[in-house]
Amino acid sequence: MQNSHAIRNEQLFNKIIDELPLGVMILNHQKEILFCNQRLLWMMDGDENEMTHLLQQDFILSTIVKMKINKKELLIKGERLEGINGAAYMYLCALSNEATADLLPTGQGQQENEMLIEDILEYAYDGLVLVDAKGYVVLLTQAYAEFLKVDQKSSIGKHVTEVIENTRMHIVVKTGKQEAASLQKVNGGYMIATRSPIFKNGKVVGAVGKLLFKNVGQFSALFKRLHSLEKELKKYKGDFRESNKASYSFHHLIGESPAFKQVKAQAVKVAENDSNVLLLGESGTGKELFAHAIHQASSRGMGLFVKVNCAAIPAELIESELFGYEEGAFTGARKGGKAGKFETADGGTIFLDEIGELPIHMQVKLLRVLQEKEVERVGSTNSKAIDVRIIAATNRNLEDMVDKGEFRLDLYYRLKVMEITIPSLKDRKEDVSRLSHYFTEKYATMMAKPVKGIDEKALHILKNYHWPGNIRELENVIERAMNMVDLKCFIEPKHLSANIKLQETVVPTRTLAEVMEETEKQTIIQCLTAVGGKKTEAAKRLGISRTTLYEKMNKYHLLEE
Repeated sequence: MQNSHAIRNEQLFNKIIDELPLGVMILNHQKEILFCNQRLLWMMDGDENEMTHLLQQDFILSTIVKMKINKKELLIKGERLEGINGAAYMYLCALSNEATADLLPTGQGQQENEMLIEDILEYAYDGLVLVDAKGYVVLLTQAYAEFLKVDQKSSIGKHVTEVIENTRMHIVVKTGKQEAASLQKVNGGYMIATRSPIFKNGKVVGAVGKLLFKNVGQFSALFKRLHSLEKELKKYKGDFRESNKASYSFHHLIGESPAFKQVKAQAVKVAENDSNVLLLGESGTGKELFAHAIHQASSRGMGLFVKVNCAAIPAELIESELFGYEEGAFTGARKGGKAGKFETADGGTIFLDEIGELPIHMQVKLLRVLQEKEVERVGSTNSKAIDVRIIAATNRNLEDMVDKGEFRLDLYYRLKVMEITIPSLKDRKEDVSRLSHYFTEKYATMMAKPVKGIDEKALHILKNYHWPGNIRELENVIERAMNMVDLKCFIEPKHLSANIKLQETVVPTRTLAEVMEETEKQTIIQCLTAVGGKKTEAAKRLGISRTTLYEKMNKYHLLEE
């Protein structure tokens, strides 16, 4: 399996090199040819023997060298490679005479041509990442790794979301659509990158991402300038995007149990359209993470992801928070007014958490927004059209609330176009082990506290606990254990909280006979209640004689009751 994966990676790498607008030749330490692309063969008029002239030259690495072969003037640059399938050197070649017209803009002088070729050579080698069809890193150049502040060798084979912050490479692989000159936040600043899918026989087999600059040194200057401008912008307008962005993708949704995989697949499908989504499930199951992932994988992924906790906003303020207000709308209203959450989310997604806590009068107004696709600020007589996708979530039973008149039926049906019920942790016990290890690694990194992992006894206790607080409770338990465990040791039962261990040691104290008697007693009580205390009717329904019923009622002290 590993060997076939390596072969696929090599094929993908070769395909990328073959499609560069440059001649490329890769050699081993003995200067034997490992690979050369079609462009180089074209430059050599198809004569591979001509390449021996290149091998005889004494190159100074990382500099541009001119050379004539078959009356063609070439510009050649050599680069040293490390750790790529035994390769030692890469030579990049481009024509410098008028035959390069298909590569260069017309009307440029020789010196300008050489400068542009140098840029192309740098661009081809600097700032490059290559991923396979599943988003796993196949190639990452050293210059790019240094800029990202990651280790180049250990990054190979990881999912791209673990290597590059806020990456969209895995999304490009999925959509097959190029994203040109995109602004991307990395390490507290921004970079500009182009992401292009790689097709083979009409099918996406990977993607390549590149920085749009000559070298990382030049980009760093712009990086610092953008960072300075960003600080200035925050001072006046506030950091809306920072606090209104999706932080998680489907890659962060961990679980292999059948119930979880089914729900995750459903959510992936939902992300492809623009319909409203209603996320149901107990508290702590990860409804917000699903909302993040759906937004990020959707066509609105580049837009804002605005989060609203309907239970946390006072009833008298919720309308102005959601829909905004005009200047002078009420005492204390900000000069110039304020945009509401829906206006802020225009073009993106709004996540309405705890939707079941929304007051009835606000449910009416929300329904109008869903129907008309427009909002009206408090104190305004005009409406504003908006383009917002709604993802709502609740741990309450909305159908019961509808029956009780606590939630509007028409709003309920508007929200549940796509309904997803996220399983509780007790229904996906197979995932407890994997989640426990994930949280252990997470907090080991956060606390800079290396541990060996979780021993089998502690893991057994975790697997058998009923987890009323779901994944949130599991994470809290692991965080506590990480505070208690010593460096380079295993998490053991003694490091777990008392209530977790208590359930593990509880032994049933009631006998089977006691359980059956209690069940019989409760059945008789319920039947007598249902028939208004009529013993003859109760005996008939229970399938016993009237005498037997009296005996049992006497046994359970029900005659006095």
